[in-house]
Amino acid sequence: MARVVVDVMLKPEILDPQGQAVAGALPQLGIGNVRSVRIGKHIEIEFDGEADLDRAREIADKLLANPVIEDFTLRVEELEEADQ
Repeated sequence: MARVVVDVMLKPEILDPQGQAVAGALPQLGIGNVRSVRIGKHIEIEFDGEADLDRAREIADKLLANPVIEDFTLRVEELEEADQ
């Protein structure tokens, strides 16, 4: 069994109000050296057998990300026995 991790983020040119809200709250916690914060989605897809990057890319492109305002990246994580 293998897991494909899909990270979806707003494109750099798209404003991120959630990230701005978090960045604005950090000084209240005494944290002042953060330039910016961007908020995204982390999705894990587990496949029986080998990871299918082509299928995961299709899922991300058609269902998980809005290609007009979001980009996504894929990476494969091999599952250990304890994860299964």
